[in-house]
Amino acid sequence: MICMLSQLTRSYFYRYPTYVTRRLYCGNKRREDVERTSTNKMFKSAVHNLEESSKEQIQEFLNSFDTVLSDCDGVLWINNNAIPGSADVINYFRKLGKRVFYVTNNSTKVRADFAFKAQELGFIAEPEEILSTAYLVAHYLKGIGFKKKVYLIGSNGVGDELKAVGIRHIGIGPDQVKADFKSMTQSDLDPEVGAVVVGFDEHVSYPKFMKAASYLANDECLFVATNTDERFPKSSTIIVPGTGTLVRAVETCSERKALVLGKPNDYVRKFLESFGLDPARTLMIGDRCNTDIEFGVRCGFQTLLVLTGVTSTKDLVKIRSEQKEPLPDVVLPKLGNLLNLVS
Repeated sequence: MICMLSQLTRSYFYRYPTYVTRRLYCGNKRREDVERTSTNKMFKSAVHNLEESSKEQIQEFLNSFDTVLSDCDGVLWINNNAIPGSADVINYFRKLGKRVFYVTNNSTKVRADFAFKAQELGFIAEPEEILSTAYLVAHYLKGIGFKKKVYLIGSNGVGDELKAVGIRHIGIGPDQVKADFKSMTQSDLDPEVGAVVVGFDEHVSYPKFMKAASYLANDECLFVATNTDERFPKSSTIIVPGTGTLVRAVETCSERKALVLGKPNDYVRKFLESFGLDPARTLMIGDRCNTDIEFGVRCGFQTLLVLTGVTSTKDLVKIRSEQKEPLPDVVLPKLGNLLNLVS
């Protein structure tokens, strides 16, 4: 693995003076900040293999950020199994005094359940440090003063987060296809619905698409999605389609575009701003270039790509050869390898 990565990366740093002017892009917004940094060296879109770095470079890298944002599935664990060494690294960051947030597009659990899972797998984690798309949906709708009912193509994770903020919802669970499914009428729709929310739903069906599209035929009905991930990180040869599959289907049949709250979109950044993080001293760790790394690049974070989830070594070869943006700053075969570089 190291040899293969060696062909893809360059062992160099982009140098910046102590005072630098950087343009930070977050969503469609741009701002110029003059930042005082504690380090005058920094990787920038170099796709640099950290395993090729000197001890001094590793230490400088560790000193260059105060806050860690980490994706979960494919970075820290796959399904219910921790990726070896990942918990040790996240807990090591805490030992160094860094703040840690778990930023996941997974909408199937409430924050407390995510925290419990993380703890069971060896991670130090509290519910307040979990930023899941299920929570973001509830936070967003509550924030705009939404009072109607939600039609939810999704799971109990979103449903429970909505219930926690007093928002009513319908739609969870199977909605079986009937022989005369085309005979659905207006009486099958709930007149109190004012928003359609799409997350991951293992019970997705044609009647659900029909109801979602019918509600969205009303221009005043909100259309919100948790994320557009194409697939789940795989631990076998079986592909598990992600929420993006369902979002695109509803967008197609409703002829509407969803407001997507998860990575790499702007709402996550706006939420994180409330914690007072400094973009230049924040590290985003992920396994997807089109969500995790894109999110980090848009927001001016440093980025670390790991190859334990969606992005493979073969994908990295293509990214490096084509210089296809967004490009991660640094790369590791797996997050746990970082401890070997500091010991």
